[in-house]
Amino acid sequence: MKRNYFKSKLFLKYIWSYLFILLIPLILMTVFIYENAVANLRNEIEHSRLDQLTQTKVIIDGRMKELGEIASRISYDNRLTPYRVHDPVTSGEAIQALDQYKATSSIIDEIFLYFHKDGKIYSSKGLYDFAVFADNFSFQSWSKTELFRDLNSAKYPTMRPADTVAISSNLKETALAYLIPITPNNPDPHGTVMYLIRESELTSLIDSILGNYKGLTYILDNEGRMLVDDRQGEMLSDAETKSLIGLPPGIYERKIGGKAHSIVSVKSENNGWTYVAVMPSSQFFSSVLHVRSFIIMLFTITVLVGAAIALLLAKMQYQPISTLVEFAASRTDARRSRDSSAAAGNELDRIRTALQDYSSRVDLQEPFARNHFLSMLLKYGNVQSLSPGLQEAFDLRFDRSRHFVMVIGSGSTDDSRSDRQERQEMIKLLNRIEFPELDARGYGVELPQLDQLGLIVSFNPNAQGDEFTHVRRIVEAVRDNLLELFDAMPMIGVGTCYPSPDQLNQSFIEACSAFELRASAGHGTVTYFEMLSYTHDHAVWIPNNTLMKLSQSLKQGSFDVAAHIIGSGIEDMQSKELSAWLMRCICFDLLNTMLKTASELGIHSLLQEVAPNMMYGNSLDELKRSLLNLASRICNQVERNNQKQEQSLMDQIVAYIDGHYKDHTLSLETVAFEFSVSPSHVSRSFKEKMGLNFIQYIWQKRLEEVKHQLKTTNDPLKDIIVRVGYQDTPNFTRKFKKETGYTPGQYRKLFFENGQPLPEAEPDDEA
Repeated sequence: MKRNYFKSKLFLKYIWSYLFILLIPLILMTVFIYENAVANLRNEIEHSRLDQLTQTKVIIDGRMKELGEIASRISYDNRLTPYRVHDPVTSGEAIQALDQYKATSSIIDEIFLYFHKDGKIYSSKGLYDFAVFADNFSFQSWSKTELFRDLNSAKYPTMRPADTVAISSNLKETALAYLIPITPNNPDPHGTVMYLIRESELTSLIDSILGNYKGLTYILDNEGRMLVDDRQGEMLSDAETKSLIGLPPGIYERKIGGKAHSIVSVKSENNGWTYVAVMPSSQFFSSVLHVRSFIIMLFTITVLVGAAIALLLAKMQYQPISTLVEFAASRTDARRSRDSSAAAGNELDRIRTALQDYSSRVDLQEPFARNHFLSMLLKYGNVQSLSPGLQEAFDLRFDRSRHFVMVIGSGSTDDSRSDRQERQEMIKLLNRIEFPELDARGYGVELPQLDQLGLIVSFNPNAQGDEFTHVRRIVEAVRDNLLELFDAMPMIGVGTCYPSPDQLNQSFIEACSAFELRASAGHGTVTYFEMLSYTHDHAVWIPNNTLMKLSQSLKQGSFDVAAHIIGSGIEDMQSKELSAWLMRCICFDLLNTMLKTASELGIHSLLQEVAPNMMYGNSLDELKRSLLNLASRICNQVERNNQKQEQSLMDQIVAYIDGHYKDHTLSLETVAFEFSVSPSHVSRSFKEKMGLNFIQYIWQKRLEEVKHQLKTTNDPLKDIIVRVGYQDTPNFTRKFKKETGYTPGQYRKLFFENGQPLPEAEPDDEA
């Protein structure tokens, strides 16, 4: 089924998270790049304008210097002395000379020569009476009187601001008047040279240098008067224009008319004039339109690619979560899934809830699973073949160099409350026990026999002492720990120490043999398998402890250990080079032990099936195979008998539960004591037989009984719940609704209204 990821808030949250991770640095980087590009371009344009304005200043300063030099040459030109100018014969040469000087500078529109207190004024076009001149060249802001005064009183070069000049009453133009006294730098000049300069000459010069510049350019004299006003675009008010007066050289940013402007100022060192360029900041942005377009295009492409990557990453991250959600949902009923979806904010909450449910179940089952794991280890050995994951999950480590097993028991099957309490405390103590000073660690195992516990011990031997002494010290340490808790010391059987944990099954068989064959039945007895008596004076015979170990392995159904004992015994005889007859006699010990054990186990049929010539006429290898075959048959029969007993026992336990499930004191421990087996054994076997664990089965029985009584009686719910053995009414009501989808009251009401059974949800594993 195809999943619609976009219906999931968690999936959308992942997408937005990745997009934010992408977009936040991308936006910051884009803004930084854009602002940096604008700032760089702005700085570049402003400095370019500064350089251009400086160039304009240099050129205009050069033209002004040029005009000063022309005035100096006029003052020393013999053709332009007062005498020759007034002489009718030579006055033509004077006018011609002025025309020649005018031609030397392109910015001069007209040149005039005036001698102080003279009624005449001379130009390149002829001689004027001053009154006629004033009428032909009428300045809007410069009266005839002021003109006459300035021409007679000028002692320093003076530039008049641009003014409208009416020429011959029919032509008007804006021009500047530049007055230079002659002789220049003379404190008592005798005349004045006046240049008439069209404003357009200077503005066109400025425009040619500044290029496609859009803005305002001003030339201010040293007194702050505006000499030239070159407008490209907007105009400034008088107040805004006055704010530019006295502006030091440099680059500034100001708001003029509510808009941002960039102002560039340059001052001339020759005449003190200030050149000011005012540029709207908007023209900087028009210069970076292509950069902005490129950045926007790149940003869009990056966002689209990032969105695709975010979608892919979100899908990759969400997919395993979705799988977990489906798995969690598959383990619960449909109703519970809907309730969980409504209650939980997103899939993670549902997974968290499911994990909490499973964790509680695992916590409940872990002790039994751990005990089953260790029980299999005692039965079959071969630790290396067992799952390393399970060893890690149960925190089991067999990393020491020596290993052995202890069987600890009281020898009593009393079912008193004190005995049960004592057994639980002992299980808790031995579950995991460590002796750092002995470099030893032990793991407790509940055995099927109610009065026995197993303890698997791993240790590293002390280099100064022998191995058996180290084992004895560990056993004494265990006894000391038990003595602190219990008044009566239990009996202990100790198996042989082996270098590999794969041989723990052999040590377990030996510990069981030592426990059964202990020297006395008194409390606190410790029996070491290695210390059991055997025949010393007949070294060729099989030791008694080996035969006891063989018998115990057959009783336990452990063929691997039995096969190892038989094989080791025959190989040992072969190494001693005994006669064939003596070896067969010795083999009778093995056969007799096996037949005696079979008889004790009630397997009498084997006695008739053993061939009379089994011990005769066959080679030693054939005899070994016969003995192994016999051991295999005995172990198989033991397994079958155990299975039958187990099945019968489970049938009895199920029948017992069916008859006592209404008892609120019913528990795994009470059932285990009732049938003289360990709780872990009951839990494991019950789950294998019924497919439900012990608690789930009792819950189902009580639930069905409550449903039945809700349908058939009018008794109060609390009374019904107490009758079926459940003490916590609110908790039962909550679980009942989770199981059926209805509260008990709703269930009863709907049943009587419909007159038929109600649709119910699937059984809930959490019960």
